[in-house]
Amino acid sequence: MKRIIILFSGEGSNLVHLIKELHLKSCVVACAITNNPNAGGIAKAEALGIEVAVIDHTLFESREAFDAALVRTVHAYAPDLTVLAGFMRILTPVFTLHVKAINLHPSLLPQFKGARAIERSFESGERVCGVSVHWVSSELDGGEVIAQESFERGVQETLEGFTCTIRTIEHRLLARTIMSLLQ
Repeated sequence: MKRIIILFSGEGSNLVHLIKELHLKSCVVACAITNNPNAGGIAKAEALGIEVAVIDHTLFESREAFDAALVRTVHAYAPDLTVLAGFMRILTPVFTLHVKAINLHPSLLPQFKGARAIERSFESGERVCGVSVHWVSSELDGGEVIAQESFERGVQETLEGFTCTIRTIEHRLLARTIMSLLQ
């Protein structure tokens, strides 16, 4: 069975969804890795029986040193694919040239690259919005887009409702894309 590793930084909503949707069905989630020792997703992943590795980025003297430690950890699990799901670190070529990885981004790339994409997309007034999955490259949210799903937002849409729609699409699109790539 194919193996994936999931990188995350926060509460782990996409992490939990992927574990429940894919683990031991379509693939093995070999490990979840976080850069945040206080990430809420740690306890959630462990409760679902997934090993978690914490690599605190604040303990490294540079992005490159952190990325080197991250690469060593990823390679130790020999994944077929590494999945960034809410991993809030800008990665250097130390990582991007040595790990085959995809990233989930809550906008229709190339629009709204980087942080706060949901808020910036919502504030833009764009009628058609969505989610992208792309290959990780050395350019922030600049790798080749693998899959996208869009929706037309309502006229009276609130940020809360908009965020909920984005999260629902993220869960569906990321799992579907992983399954497709592993076949």
